Amino acid sequence: MNNLLKERGVSCLIHQPSYSLINRWVEKDLLSTLKKLGIGCIAFSPLAQGMLSGKYLKKIPKVSRISDNSSLDKKMITKSYLFKIKELTKIANKRGQSLPQMALSWILRHPTMTSALIGARTVKQLDECLDSQNNLTFTNSELKEIDKYAKEEKINLWAKSSTD
Repeated sequence: MNNLLKERGVSCLIHQPSYSLINRWVEKDLLSTLKKLGIGCIAFSPLAQGMLSGKYLKKIPKVSRISDNSSLDKKMITKSYLFKIKELTKIANKRGQSLPQMALSWILRHPTMTSALIGARTVKQLDECLDSQNNLTFTNSELKEIDKYAKEEKINLWAKSSTD
């Protein structure tokens, strides 16, 4: 694909993979490759289809991707997921942020990351996401603590298309 684009005089400027605290597949090779090639990255689904919003901690809300049967399956709300979200929320609170704010700040800390696509349904959600910009700096100890809980949850709904 890249050779075809070069033959036609088109350069790839940006790549848009799914990436979040619980969907970290891009860290294996993709981010370093993009950096090496001088290609930017826009994180798609940085809040993991709402799974990093905290909305699924107690019950499934009536207005949600799971109840709408749009992109999430109720089976994704596992004990492992709930534990991770609770622990990540504690870290976010210590930082003076909500979990979605910390999740976005964490994504945007990468120098290759140019933006993060959010799917805010309300002005309140949009405002909360925008407030992630108020605290973009992480200490090494915060990153280590986050890494204890920010683990793959096998939620990459686009895994097949990412490898094709």
